[in-house]
Amino acid sequence: MPKILTIGLHPSAIDFTKYPHIDEQTLTERITQGEAALQAAGLDTVSCLVGADPDEAEKAVRETLSGDSFGVVMIGAGVRMAPEHTILFERLINVLVTMAPGIRFCFNTSPETTIDAIRRWT
Repeated sequence: MPKILTIGLHPSAIDFTKYPHIDEQTLTERITQGEAALQAAGLDTVSCLVGADPDEAEKAVRETLSGDSFGVVMIGAGVRMAPEHTILFERLINVLVTMAPGIRFCFNTSPETTIDAIRRWT
């Protein structure tokens, strides 16, 4: 089973005025529960929560990649689906392709669907 990198926006980086049905604390709890489910399933995962600044996010992902070899990366919906994060998403894809040739990509729609996304590619 390959080592899995999960990348998502840190809840503190999200503008919750666009998402009135959720708040930072609730999202943090959902992420924590999702990570616990991954561990309980016996998946070898490393979480990398990033901010919205593309330079800082790229630096964080580069640091995480430099210490390990990953076969799969799951990039969260918060990075991919919000138009204001298009440049962030683009930068992360390019750094992943450069630093981890052959890595498989998977995508969730919420913290609760992360395990399903990963299982499609492991």
